[in-house]
Amino acid sequence: MSINEHSSLCKDIAKIESAHQECIDRAYRIPIFLSTTTHLNDNQQQFLNRIILEIENALLFPRTLPLSESYPESILTDIRRLVSSSYGMLAVNLRRFVIQTVDVNAGPLPPSTPFWTGSVYSQVEPSMAFQFGLPLLLVREEDTDANNGIWAGGIAPLNLFIVWHSETQTEDQFFNTPEWRSAFANWSAQEEMLFIYRQSLSSSTDVNDNLIL
Repeated sequence: MSINEHSSLCKDIAKIESAHQECIDRAYRIPIFLSTTTHLNDNQQQFLNRIILEIENALLFPRTLPLSESYPESILTDIRRLVSSSYGMLAVNLRRFVIQTVDVNAGPLPPSTPFWTGSVYSQVEPSMAFQFGLPLLLVREEDTDANNGIWAGGIAPLNLFIVWHSETQTEDQFFNTPEWRSAFANWSAQEEMLFIYRQSLSSSTDVNDNLIL
């Protein structure tokens, strides 16, 4: 075998080993529900990409409707299916619409200062995950749904709630804050514990089934 052939063979083997390792890493990642919107500006997309990288580096596998998951059922059924087959949820509520109140059905008209809202599913999906008992981590772009639904102050526990100051904070600054690092580490540890707990229950059920048989 010539030197060139040997070099080419080594490169092929390295590629195969790399692909094999990637498959192993993916197989051992714990699936989590990444709740977000598909309508993003460039800054939001870069932030979401960094979130995904953080998740994958923690050996978690992000699943999102309808990007990575799609089922031939109603939207609520799809969400319930994804929630029930995940071990945690990271919800990212990003600015979507600017709203200004012009009228109300009763009572005095509130201040007409415009405010940001996110996707309606940023309310639905985390609520369903909380009901199912999944570990939650909530990340909100500044001023988004600040007084609306589960994102309003005092609704969700403060230790689950991180705010991204998109106009004054770079990605590196956000992901290096003690708030993010502490909350993310705690949240990802809860996924691992839930995964181990469910696996132990599954193993116990298999043993009992074999004993019965």
